[in-house]
Amino acid sequence: MSSFSQQQGNDGEEVLPPQRPPSPPPHTTFAVRGVHTPTFSAFRPRDVRITSTQAITHVAWNCDGKKLAAVGIDRMVRVFQPEKSMETRSASLFSGAHGDEVDYVTWSPIHPELFCSSSQKDRRIAFWDARQSRHVQQFTLKVSPVQINYAPDGETLLYVSSGNQLFFMSYGKDPDDPAAQPQWSLMDRHPLAASAAMFNHTGDSVILTHMSEHAIRIVDVPSLALRENLAAHVGGCAAAALDPRGCYLASGGYDSIVNLFDTSEWIAARTITVCEQAISDLGFSHDGEYLAIAGAGNYIDICATETGVPLHRVPALASSPKVTWHPSNYVIAYCGQTKPREGGPAPVAVISLFGPGL
Repeated sequence: MSSFSQQQGNDGEEVLPPQRPPSPPPHTTFAVRGVHTPTFSAFRPRDVRITSTQAITHVAWNCDGKKLAAVGIDRMVRVFQPEKSMETRSASLFSGAHGDEVDYVTWSPIHPELFCSSSQKDRRIAFWDARQSRHVQQFTLKVSPVQINYAPDGETLLYVSSGNQLFFMSYGKDPDDPAAQPQWSLMDRHPLAASAAMFNHTGDSVILTHMSEHAIRIVDVPSLALRENLAAHVGGCAAAALDPRGCYLASGGYDSIVNLFDTSEWIAARTITVCEQAISDLGFSHDGEYLAIAGAGNYIDICATETGVPLHRVPALASSPKVTWHPSNYVIAYCGQTKPREGGPAPVAVISLFGPGL
């Protein structure tokens, strides 16, 4: 059931409801499939403001959902435990690995305490164990990493550079020193063109998008041979997400459109046109039933995956570069920075949660 009405955003701006699409086929609806939809309209955002001239650029849940990492405004990673507190003074701080602003963070998919951070300005990637304050390993690269993602087994890492190239790292023992502890090392592979990349759920392929290309490419691993080339967006593809069930690949573009591709036949099963502005990020809920869409507007849209029907528009303090669902609950995290206003308060960095029990 959709829950839309004209709302006031948290900063006083009017957040208009999206246009309603045509009614979906009955067999795809929640009622016919016996799915009980959360009452999204009953939830309220929980916003954490941090005084800063910079934005929170990325947030990420760990694999058990007990920790939320945030980066962007300084040289450290902040790790919150949202079930206990989202007060800034309660966050664990991880510093010493980066000489400039940290702008991306991702958690190991197999261990709730291991995570990785990167900085474009200092060209470093650092690996951490949340049970200790000092980084475990650090790399200074020849390129500036803008995005990092683990493979499902946690033993391969990909990173995309500001020059739109894809590189890999691997975790293991040095074959020349079997007695040494396993370490991360750079993989010598010819880089591929990409603005963003992620592994599929089995780790045998990588999904690539490019801000200047209309198509999504899927390449095999480790050969990097092209498997699929999907026409997706006019003007470039800005974001992609894979349904946890493996049924759909969602893509978002600068054309404000979201496409849902059926992964069995790689055809566009449906198109979502609820957004009025360019898409910045996409995220599926843990059960794949809901898709959260972040864009240039001060809101997050939540839509039904199987029908494309918009369910709720979450008013936000700022446009968000990232939106991510909790790994087992109907809670989303997103982030950004408020805009300066003449005669108004100074901009602040923002971390927000939206869902039940907040």
